[in-house]
Amino acid sequence: MRELSAEARLHLYARSLSRKTGTGVQAAALFGAFAVIAGVLFGTLSVHPF
Repeated sequence: MRELSAEARLHLYARSLSRKTGTGVQAAALFGAFAVIAGVLFGTLSVHPF
């Protein structure tokens, strides 16, 4: 098996790190969207316009 250069190892590490970060950002955006939807839904249910 051939040895990877330091630049190649750094590139692979950066790609794996950005993939993990992207997944975390997507999960946070998804949970945030659900929180906003739940807030609007429960907020409108608690208001009695008539």
